[in-house]
Amino acid sequence: MKLVLLSGGSGKRLWPLSNDARSKQFLKVLQNKENKLESMVQRVWAQLEKTGLSDSAVIATSKSQVDMIQSQLENKASLIVEPTRRDTFPAVALASAYIYSVLGANEDEVVAILPVDPYVEDEFFNRVKDLEHIVKESQTELALIGVNPTYPSSKYGYIVPESKTESNDYLSVSRFIEKPAEKDALDLIKHGALWNCGVFAFKLGYVLSILKEKGLPIYFDELLANYDQLPKISFDYEVVEKTEKIVVLPYDGYWKDLGTWNTLTEEIATEKIGKGAISEDSKNIHLINELEIPITVLGASDLIVAASPDGILVSDREASPRIKEIVGEFENRPMYEERRWGWYRVLDYTKIKGENKEVLTKRIGIDAGKNLSYQLHDFRDEVWTIIKGEGVFILNDTIHNVKPSDVLKIHAGDKHAIKAINDLEIIEVQTGTQLIEEDIVRLFMDWEEIIGYVQGVNKQS
Repeated sequence: MKLVLLSGGSGKRLWPLSNDARSKQFLKVLQNKENKLESMVQRVWAQLEKTGLSDSAVIATSKSQVDMIQSQLENKASLIVEPTRRDTFPAVALASAYIYSVLGANEDEVVAILPVDPYVEDEFFNRVKDLEHIVKESQTELALIGVNPTYPSSKYGYIVPESKTESNDYLSVSRFIEKPAEKDALDLIKHGALWNCGVFAFKLGYVLSILKEKGLPIYFDELLANYDQLPKISFDYEVVEKTEKIVVLPYDGYWKDLGTWNTLTEEIATEKIGKGAISEDSKNIHLINELEIPITVLGASDLIVAASPDGILVSDREASPRIKEIVGEFENRPMYEERRWGWYRVLDYTKIKGENKEVLTKRIGIDAGKNLSYQLHDFRDEVWTIIKGEGVFILNDTIHNVKPSDVLKIHAGDKHAIKAINDLEIIEVQTGTQLIEEDIVRLFMDWEEIIGYVQGVNKQS
């Protein structure tokens, strides 16, 4: 069986920690057994390793999340990268084409799809393993996992079973109900309905046949080139609702969607992360602070306080899910991102009045042994000030060693790269007419390739 983890979303319900570049699955707020903070994707990947599923797993994601995933999972996961975000049906279709034509799986191979961020016990993934024999034994087109509800929730979709099969291990599916009112959810639960946790499996040939019916290619490279022809629609709407033979495998263990502040904070082991203080008479408070300045909560109760370079949230715990309604009004660029080489935080952004000029100041952290690509910019100049650590800097094919207090000037069109000998921090000031992340021409990514190229150029000269 092949496993595909879907990683997408912008995570607006967990603003200001999540943004368009850092979705909820990348927030390091959960505590592992070593009492270290980890993200949802790190937790899930560790569970896959523990249950023996990581070797058969791939992650389907968008370009904007590649660096974050590689950084947090230390390049352990194979990635299928969508050229644009187009919802879950295109993502599953592309993953299926990849498994078929790149990994060489046959059409009888069972493929299981699940979100990258479920909050579950290890036993859940043993249940995922059961999907393989269920798909084969039941001769169904789709097999789902349904969670036995613990309370009538209006936040989840429900799977309504038809009747038990002879095996008593899975149920035929009658219909689906999407986010009912609580009183209706209670009635559904009485009749055996299960929470839909977004996990399903199928024989590879089933999805390939759907692509063929639509006149779409089943080979990865061809489908990738024609990705914009795929309908921008969820797998539920495009496939599940049109499928007749569906069974569901009940799961009776712990499962939770940590998609809002009030559900996430229920699983955070400490009331305070980052700089700050909570007074003794403040009750039921969670303070999560990514800023360098302290935050104090005094004489208040039932609050979530979250601060990041993107903004500050002070919310009543029960009202916190409404943040998604408000955050849509903000059009600021993401102020913090994790990359394959480390991280950066935007410190200041200014447009100079009367001039077609912008100034952007960043603090950049490069992990020891990592490097920025050999690159150039068309529309901006940069000044780097080394504030921590040592590194090797290349400017227009010339190699320099750098240390704290060194100032490096990079003009538009200059080729440049840097590698951290130990953890390196830089203050970068950009000036130009278009200060956008897309203004970058990458010549080489790998440091050995960069050094080989530079040495070759210098020999010729």
